[in-house]
Amino acid sequence: MITVYNTMTRQKEELKVKNNKIKLFVCGPTVYDYSHIGHARTYISFDVIVRYLKHEGYSVFYLQNITDIDDKIINRAKENGEDPLELSHRFEKEYMDDMEKLNVTNVNFYARATEHMDEIISQIKKLVNKGYAYDTPTGVYFDVSKFEDFGKLSNRNLDDLQNTRIEVDTTKDDPKDFALWKKQDSQPYWDSPWGKGRPGWHIEDTAITESYFGPQYNIHGGGLDLIFPHHDAEIAQMEAASSKEPLVEYWMHTGFLNVKGEKMSKSLGNFITIKQLLENYEPDVYRFFVLSTHYRSPIDFSDDILKQAENSLERIQNTTGKLIEKLSSDNLVQESNDEITNQLEVFRNEFFDAMDNDFNTPIALSSLFNFTHTLNKELSEDNLSKDDLENIIDTLREVESILGLSLFKQDDTSSDEVLDIIIDVRSQLRSNKQWDLADKIRDDLSALDINIEDK
Repeated sequence: MITVYNTMTRQKEELKVKNNKIKLFVCGPTVYDYSHIGHARTYISFDVIVRYLKHEGYSVFYLQNITDIDDKIINRAKENGEDPLELSHRFEKEYMDDMEKLNVTNVNFYARATEHMDEIISQIKKLVNKGYAYDTPTGVYFDVSKFEDFGKLSNRNLDDLQNTRIEVDTTKDDPKDFALWKKQDSQPYWDSPWGKGRPGWHIEDTAITESYFGPQYNIHGGGLDLIFPHHDAEIAQMEAASSKEPLVEYWMHTGFLNVKGEKMSKSLGNFITIKQLLENYEPDVYRFFVLSTHYRSPIDFSDDILKQAENSLERIQNTTGKLIEKLSSDNLVQESNDEITNQLEVFRNEFFDAMDNDFNTPIALSSLFNFTHTLNKELSEDNLSKDDLENIIDTLREVESILGLSLFKQDDTSSDEVLDIIIDVRSQLRSNKQWDLADKIRDDLSALDINIEDK
């Protein structure tokens, strides 16, 4: 039985879905800059959650949005003298590249806001027609006073909203009302029943999720900082438009990431992009660091802690390397080791119990460490048979797949040697002026992301 902490009810609940089918939506990035390590923390966490759900037999459709039009995008484009959509799509590509390097591979579909304008406009129409939204000279706004339970996810009431940082607009009925459509005549804009403009931030997500999941679905995830006002606004919009509740059965949120105890920000000089991180650390090291803390807990980033994660992962990889080496040895006992069979079962139970308990990866990793200590002892005493080794390796491969970590070192020696041979052959072809064949080899390698520059 898998239990999930539901932010809405503030307690762990048994995960119950029809036919083991899960519709999951996680808020994606606003692509106006390089993604940072806080984004990576959230997306790695949900990638592992999805991996485990699939392992346990659930069919998961994981949807993520891409906010490719927003005030931040427009302002950054003006600073750069660049078209806003060209800028957003450039940083979207950078984001995808970051996710691939971090082995975040389980998102089924990325939905751009700009490709769902019809759905966004349709949802705003419903809210206007139902009396939940109104038109002004500056835009269309959601009337929060009309939605009785506004703030139920963050547990805030309307009086609390008075002091929040909401842009002052004297055309609104109430400063607390938020934009569904922002009117503007400058590019980029889209035509709508209320004039030229573009959508507000919150309406993009509910229009997208309604397009793919309908008005209700199973799990919504994101960072803790998005609960208010973003997720509260999503709930109000969709439940008002559809007259159905709840919008979502389970709300899941990742904790804050700090850098050396302080909130990450450019003004403090501690802002770290994923690209900067990966200049100094392997992707698996950061992934291991993220999984060493429960996804709901705050996490503190520092070089010292990353070094600890690097060393811990290396110790595990050293043990798995010994297992592989031992398996190819002729010096193996014939009979299975009952003690190691029992220890393997204990490890499996501890690992899967931890993952069943709201995806508790630090406890799961702790059980893995304890098991590797046992393995090192048995390896030193030559107490393992071929069957023992194969069962252990199969289990560790299974764990590797769930965590998305390389628990077994990748041996690239042979591939490097092959590449050297190919380059030597190509050089000889060029020396013999067989340009066409040499160019074909270069182009074929380029298709595999192996780039050769002729000088």
